[in-house]
Amino acid sequence: MSVSTNKKALIQRFDRENLYGYLNLATYLQPKGIELLSLAGNLLFVPYDDVKCVSLVREFEAPDPAEKKLFANRPKHSGLWVRMRFRDNEELDGLLPNNLLLLEPYGFTFTPPDPSSNSQKVFVPKQALAEFHVLAVIGSPRLPKHKGKPASKEQMGLFER
Repeated sequence: MSVSTNKKALIQRFDRENLYGYLNLATYLQPKGIELLSLAGNLLFVPYDDVKCVSLVREFEAPDPAEKKLFANRPKHSGLWVRMRFRDNEELDGLLPNNLLLLEPYGFTFTPPDPSSNSQKVFVPKQALAEFHVLAVIGSPRLPKHKGKPASKEQMGLFER
């Protein structure tokens, strides 16, 4: 039995109204745009140039203007802490997985800064961005500690009897 990969989504567009519908996570990123199954049952194709961001949401509702856009402190989960500036000068932080195999060719999928918000994951096409900066690598693998010279056998231990 196949598992449904359709997720509730909100597409925010530059200078146009938001679109609500369902995305098939296996096929929604196409070479020239995003495929969205609208709430009316129509299959829409939205070009990347029109898309500001695509949010996988819990409920179909308008984005909350009071939602956190930037991390107040250093994130606690591991990944790449990034800051994006859109073409309309709005800024948004996110946490990308620290795995280059998970990067999409058309943009970036990340976890937004507010875990209690309606948005669970966000996709931003490259065309929507004016700047993209990696602020920090969180939880990077530890390098093995360099072992110094072994202590001399003649050296008395500080806490030994």
